Amino acid sequence: MSDLTYQIIALIIYLIAMLFIGWYAYRKTVNLSDYMLGGRGLGPSVAALSAGASDMSGWLLMGLPGAIYVGGLVEVWIAIGLTIGAYLNWYFVAPRLRVYSLVTKDSITIPSFLENRLRDSSRLLRIVSGIIILIFFTFYVSSGMVAGGVFFESSFGLSYQMGMLIVAGVVVAYTLFGGFLAVSYTDFVQGVMMFLALIAVPTIGIFVTGGLGETADSIRAVDPTLLNFTTGASAIGIISAVAWGLGYFGQPHIIVRFMAIKTLGEVRQARRIGIGWMIISLLGATATALIGIAYFQQNPGVTLTDPEAIFIALGQILFHPLIAGLMLAAVLAAIMSTISSQLLVSSSALVEDLYKIAFKKKISDTIVVNLGRAGVLLVAIVAALLAWERNATILDLVAYAWAGFGAAFGPLILLSLFWRKFTSMGALAGMIVGAATVIIWDSIGTAEGDAGATATTNFLGSVYEIIPGFILCLLVAWLVSLVTYKPNTEIETEFDETVRLIKEDK
Repeated sequence: MSDLTYQIIALIIYLIAMLFIGWYAYRKTVNLSDYMLGGRGLGPSVAALSAGASDMSGWLLMGLPGAIYVGGLVEVWIAIGLTIGAYLNWYFVAPRLRVYSLVTKDSITIPSFLENRLRDSSRLLRIVSGIIILIFFTFYVSSGMVAGGVFFESSFGLSYQMGMLIVAGVVVAYTLFGGFLAVSYTDFVQGVMMFLALIAVPTIGIFVTGGLGETADSIRAVDPTLLNFTTGASAIGIISAVAWGLGYFGQPHIIVRFMAIKTLGEVRQARRIGIGWMIISLLGATATALIGIAYFQQNPGVTLTDPEAIFIALGQILFHPLIAGLMLAAVLAAIMSTISSQLLVSSSALVEDLYKIAFKKKISDTIVVNLGRAGVLLVAIVAALLAWERNATILDLVAYAWAGFGAAFGPLILLSLFWRKFTSMGALAGMIVGAATVIIWDSIGTAEGDAGATATTNFLGSVYEIIPGFILCLLVAWLVSLVTYKPNTEIETEFDETVRLIKEDK
């Protein structure tokens, strides 16, 4: 058989496995809590790897290795910031959100938690947050479909549209039928695949390039500064890169995993697994890029056309075609894990946070679950239409979507969990200011390259928009809450109950 045939076989096995997991999860999904939150029954390993896989996407296997291959170790500051942010998220947010979301009327989405926690009778907080989630995640899902189309186009010569439809069809199928459980179980499998692939490639690669010493010499022969963490970086650039970690506190598709963990006691175990997975995976991605630099320096007759394909290229060079096919499947897994998580959160925002508020009549769980499935399909269709022509503006939006969610929701989650005087008006004002700041600041960054840009504009444009967005959201939410705070016995009781349950578990 040809190399391509082996790789196709590996991908077909992977895609069938994802559909089987979706069918298995479908059989275990009975009510709305099952569909949207897995019945709060996730074990620590599934919760940890599901959060990690839905977070990292193709950036871990393509974006980060490609950036380091071109720019060297100075590009790892984002990874450092993300690791710090992820750990703080697991340590501070995860246990409190797991308990508090259950105490506050068993909230199953982030908007419903904020509404119940803050007793927002106007419903504005839930509606606005639902709209923000729906809009940004529709474009996020679209960008994932673009990545899937490009993956099949570059790896197998299929048309971009056909590749996009294959990815969309499989992801929609298992997400639509299996809901949160299907997304979490497939994320777990995909997380394991990504983890093993990022260990295998640098482990074998280091022997091929002659060991640590010879590999380092080859990298220095290309450019000595590639092994320097600060060459070409400004203080603002490093701060902005590390500030990516702030985004974790407000990513709905990640923090919803905290709400779904089976017991509070398993949160600590999940944190250790999740952070361990993340650190080893990021080190593997970094090592893959460095080994790639050394390999192509030592083999000048072999060329690499796309730096972001360094992981794929090394997989095909170092392994049997069937194993190389599984490496390709790992890249596809990274893309699909994020799409599925974002589809489900978008569906929950559409049905749980918008539809049920607009149509106030009581409907059965069966109908709501089916509406959730319809929501998955609707968001996927809109996202596919946006991605059909491979519009670059969609991919550009992803660059600040992380900042948008981090700035709009991050401070709100932290204040709602740790400050009893936080109010619904403070949350609404902070959320709007945070999201608006990111959008306005991003337009400043766009103007940076204009001929008429001033030194001030250039400086502001170099600051990652999550920094001013997060700070202003936090400040506004705090100030407005101080002005609008009124004692509420129910809120005080729930806050105290959450604190008591947290202390009892320690």
